[in-house]
Amino acid sequence: MWIPVLCVLGMMPGSAPPQLPVEPTARSFGVDWLLDARPYEAKVYQSVDGRSVVLSNGLARREIRVESGCATVALDNMFHGESMLRSVRPEAHITVNGVEIQVGGLLGQSNHAFLQPNVAANLTADPKAMQLVGYEVGTPVAPFEWKRVRHHATAAAWPPAGVSLRLDFAMPEGVGAGLRVSVHHELYDGLPCTVKWLTIHNPGDVAVELDRFTSEILAVVESESHVENRKGVALATPNLWVETDYAAGGDGVSSQRWSVHWELDPLYHTQVNYLRQTRCLLECKPEYGPAQTLDPGAKFTTFRSFVLLHDGEDRARNGLARCRMYRTVAPWVTENPLMMHVRYADWKSVKLAIDQCAEVGFEMVILTFGSGFNVEDNSPEYLAKMKGYADYAHSKGIEIGGYSLLSSRRIGNGNDVVSPEGESPAHGNCPALTSDWALSYYKKLHEFFPATGFNLLEHDGPYPGDRDVTARPPLQKGAEDSRWVQFWIAANYYRWCRGQGIYLNTPDWYHLNGSTKSAMGYREVNWSLPRAEQVLHTRQNIFDGTWTKTPSMGWMFVPLTEYQGGGAAATVEPLHEHLDHYRQMMEGNLLAGVQACYRGPRLYDTDDTKAMVKAQVARFKTNRAILESDIDHGASRRPDGRSFDWVLHVNPDLETPGMLVVHNPLDQAVEQTLQLDPYYTGLRETVLVGWEDGTSRVLPLDESGLLRISVRVTAGGVQALTLRRNP
Repeated sequence: MWIPVLCVLGMMPGSAPPQLPVEPTARSFGVDWLLDARPYEAKVYQSVDGRSVVLSNGLARREIRVESGCATVALDNMFHGESMLRSVRPEAHITVNGVEIQVGGLLGQSNHAFLQPNVAANLTADPKAMQLVGYEVGTPVAPFEWKRVRHHATAAAWPPAGVSLRLDFAMPEGVGAGLRVSVHHELYDGLPCTVKWLTIHNPGDVAVELDRFTSEILAVVESESHVENRKGVALATPNLWVETDYAAGGDGVSSQRWSVHWELDPLYHTQVNYLRQTRCLLECKPEYGPAQTLDPGAKFTTFRSFVLLHDGEDRARNGLARCRMYRTVAPWVTENPLMMHVRYADWKSVKLAIDQCAEVGFEMVILTFGSGFNVEDNSPEYLAKMKGYADYAHSKGIEIGGYSLLSSRRIGNGNDVVSPEGESPAHGNCPALTSDWALSYYKKLHEFFPATGFNLLEHDGPYPGDRDVTARPPLQKGAEDSRWVQFWIAANYYRWCRGQGIYLNTPDWYHLNGSTKSAMGYREVNWSLPRAEQVLHTRQNIFDGTWTKTPSMGWMFVPLTEYQGGGAAATVEPLHEHLDHYRQMMEGNLLAGVQACYRGPRLYDTDDTKAMVKAQVARFKTNRAILESDIDHGASRRPDGRSFDWVLHVNPDLETPGMLVVHNPLDQAVEQTLQLDPYYTGLRETVLVGWEDGTSRVLPLDESGLLRISVRVTAGGVQALTLRRNP
């Protein structure tokens, strides 16, 4: 059994501790990690020469020199034995009291286009940098608590299984008593993703100012080499996905602009680009700040950076890898309750919604925007009233929550963000989260949920990253520290919610800090289009939104009553008069594994409507595990309204490892032979295909591994076929 060890370099100079096994010279399992990740267990080794510590799981390998200087000397993509690093850089940079300090680092590399092992072995420690004084090997520790209260997320590991390495640095001798910096690395089982962050400790008796930090610096191999720069032609960044948990102000890629930076490399003199403007130096750092005061004895923790190594250029495969990463590092995103947005918050309306949800199998009622629900009312009478709502909902097996708007509104009286010159709030207006109003607002949120038993917060316009020039002591000095301070007020509240089991819908990318859903991606005015167009938009939005999201990470929208115009042609109510449209909207969402906000006063108005909704929910729940699994876009077809569109859900760990969902957007029945690759189901040679009428048939895969299957779908209908192993 491997046991974590502690090494203090002054006690054991010159080599890694003997308790660590020597890294095997070859470690190849020949198994696709997206089909079976079990062989790829993360371990910590000492290098063959005894000078480095190596974190490896057979997918990603990071080697860190710990003797005669400290730095990452290899980041290897083990799919192809490919070296991702071309140059050695310090483990981190910090700027304290206006002075930049390197954390570790090695000197002597002359050519920064490639890094050969013999060159790395002869590099020397930077005497001006902080020096390694010890390290500790262990296992990951959860950055915050996750209370599991929803059945479909209970199997995920938290924290993820894997290994950790903490490197401890001190100022060089004769350069003050100074700070201590710890560099933290983690590597998880079955995932080609390295994780890194810093903790900075002030052991002295005088406060210091932490102006800036750069927690990850990787001089990686460029993906393309352009001799010249041309207007309108962007230089491509390396084939990695990098993100941090310091992310908001957008969804997906745009949310990372605060902290993930691809920079020019001034040391890379031999690059092909004549102006040396290839962006192949990764630096994970705040755009501004953090500008934090570290009092004597204080400790500061940076954000976490996640570097996912891709094994090729296949967009669909890389998307599946991203989804696997989120399931590993933010497993609460797999929580996916069926939710109704009840239009009014009076007791009669809410009771009707709860009763109807319980009757048809929905799982959550949300008191929606414009309903009259007010989470900021902390009067004893209102809290008691809402507790009555929650008690009744829970007696019916239904979770309940409500909507609150944070950003996009003006508070006044000095409580709003005042932007630096040339900037403006992202949402037009935004309260400053360090203001008296906001501190009171968050206090009310903290108190509301324990007092009422509510289970969900839909937080609209969460903090989007606005900077604020106003000094708001003791929390905020001004523009330089305002984003850092305000972001963590928001993120730490969401982390608290995750520890309480409170479900979170937030439009921005707070997934790595506890949020469960953000929007799948849609334009609100499109819900005012004619009903038939809404159906097609729904499936297009889901197809596009799940390239790099699990189906459970994004919500869609089904406005049962008129929404932003469109009149009768855009409206589902009366529900029984538009039952076919209602069915298609439910099928488009549920058979993609996606939950929508069904917004209206009721889920059904007649027995026929009730029967339809109940049947759709039952079909979803029967196939829930595979429907909530990821979509292989390479084996799917985007909706265009001209022919069949379909999605293939894949999960090789399930008894049903695949489900093919085929929609017919035409006004006539169609029979068509589809050709698709079921590779990511793990099925080989033959597939047992099951139709919803209970019939099944064993079909062979051709010599290319492709499945040809004849499917007939009625006008405006759908077929959902299971793909199983042939017993």
